[in-house]
Amino acid sequence: MAVDYRPYAAKMRRHITDGTDLAVEARFVDAIAPRGAVVLDIGCGHGSAVAALRSRGHRAFGIDPTLEVLAVAHEFFDPDWFRTLAVEELPDDLATVGLPDRFDVVMMTGNVPAFLTAEALGDAFARIAGLLAPGGQMVVGTSTFSRGGPAEQLEAAAGCGLTLAHRFADWHLGAAADESPWSVTAFRAPGVSAPVDGPDGVFVLA
Repeated sequence: MAVDYRPYAAKMRRHITDGTDLAVEARFVDAIAPRGAVVLDIGCGHGSAVAALRSRGHRAFGIDPTLEVLAVAHEFFDPDWFRTLAVEELPDDLATVGLPDRFDVVMMTGNVPAFLTAEALGDAFARIAGLLAPGGQMVVGTSTFSRGGPAEQLEAAAGCGLTLAHRFADWHLGAAADESPWSVTAFRAPGVSAPVDGPDGVFVLA
């Protein structure tokens, strides 16, 4: 039976209209990303994270296969930022869908792994690893005890060369614990990211 996403879309439309803060994931990514980063939000839904990252100077894009929810993103934000795609539908040549070929950060922050089989999760991690620039990061937010939780993510990451960089209990950098109902995990691709132009908050006394 097909899932009816219209009630969820209506709820998120109300949140945006009411001015609810929906940018917490974007603030996390903004903190760990270089300035002007190229970001892909997989399962972007209503598009608030993409819009918030854009407002912070990043070149952010979102993909989502759910038309009812993506319609909310098109209603409130620039439709050119979004593509109607699932992660497994991303083409090898991203230029054919108007996307950059490499990303500094790829985020899956809305419990996307819970909707994937173990095989599909491994395939998604491998595909994302191939999209990351050297030293780039993949950020995953998901329910700890759902399918595709932290243990499954570690296994998928190990299979495609991504290493664990950080894990938290929430988007506010809460300490991770086995009993935490939510997890935020950052994985890093091999290599070194491009140097930052400017001090980036680092002022070394010499």
